[in-house]
Amino acid sequence: MAECRRYGSISKHGSTINLYFFLEQKSRSTPWTPRAWKREQTMANPSLSLLFLLSLITPALISSSPVQDPELVVQEVHRAINASRRKLGYLSCGSGNPIDDCWRCDPNWEKNRQRLADCAIGFDSGNDDPVNPKPGTLRHAVIQEEPLWIIFARDMTITIEGRATHELVQDHRRQSIHDCKQGGNAMVRDSPSHFGWRTKSDGDGVSIFGGAHIWVDHNSLSNCNDGLVDAIHGSSAITISNNYLTHHDKVMLLGHSDSYTQDKNMQVTIAFNHFGEGLVQRMPRCRHGYFHVVNNDYTHWEMYAIGGSANPTINSQGNRFVAPDIRFSKEVTKHEDAPQSEWKNWNWRSEGDLLLNGAFFVASGAGAASSYARASSLGARSSSLVGPITMGAGALNCKKGGSLLGDCERLKKQ
Repeated sequence: MAECRRYGSISKHGSTINLYFFLEQKSRSTPWTPRAWKREQTMANPSLSLLFLLSLITPALISSSPVQDPELVVQEVHRAINASRRKLGYLSCGSGNPIDDCWRCDPNWEKNRQRLADCAIGFDSGNDDPVNPKPGTLRHAVIQEEPLWIIFARDMTITIEGRATHELVQDHRRQSIHDCKQGGNAMVRDSPSHFGWRTKSDGDGVSIFGGAHIWVDHNSLSNCNDGLVDAIHGSSAITISNNYLTHHDKVMLLGHSDSYTQDKNMQVTIAFNHFGEGLVQRMPRCRHGYFHVVNNDYTHWEMYAIGGSANPTINSQGNRFVAPDIRFSKEVTKHEDAPQSEWKNWNWRSEGDLLLNGAFFVASGAGAASSYARASSLGARSSSLVGPITMGAGALNCKKGGSLLGDCERLKKQ
């Protein structure tokens, strides 16, 4: 079990995982382009488990087809919801999930891990000294400004702690993040030329603070002190995809506060995730900014699924919402901290969503597609396909050289 704190140490816990990192600092407005790679062997003390894919690439487009008659697929939907989601089998390739199909349809995917960065979607936007990290350690590698690959000398498990402000790819498709606690109050170096005091963390599973071009993919997240995934303080160009989220109250916060107007340019894509058992609210909760919620599977919530305040633009497309049996919790949405006379002008829309068990989405604002241009990062598939698209959500256990029909399974322990 990985220990989650804010600023990290690398500690010995066991074995299992080859990690590869792609790191590149760039402005939000610059599109991603391939660059020369620098190989760096790390001598980090053994210990990992955090599948981050932090990068941004030109959005992959997929065809869109709205549901013609949702009632015709209700029976199949209910059957599929509780079907086995762990054995991927024939869904390992050609599932309609553009991220997974990009790499899992290649039987030799593990031989060219740099190519994993090309699978992103979204908006284009022994030494443990945190101040003077030793060259050859993971701490030293991740603060470098030039693009580089970090290749670990052997299989290992690593506890990673810290704020993400760079592009990063960590590979082998396996990370469970859970039971994260508060930590911090220490001096930490965040670049070759700067270090500073970091205050106590909130205890988030994944915390993005002032970061851009971030990809969080194929994680299983549950039961952290604050949020499972939070992005604040001017963060943007973020993709949160293929994650399996369970057993948590305030799941995902996007935007620091109603008064923090620097988040007005935030753009986040939330795609192909499974919001599962034991969740209560904030899937996500948005402030300011532009948010594309596309082809996710919402099977559990207690209060609401998607909420927001401070006039965010929310574009919900091709999702499957199964309302709880709680009589007064059928509404998918929650317009927060404003009277109806105000929030009725916020641009929130539902397009092609499948609403089951009495679920309903309260739309507001403009209906014109042009109003959602900055909240549209990829084409949505039909909501009737959400089952197979999200079947592989969560941390995966992938086998090198495995066949296309069984190379990866979701980890048994979520």
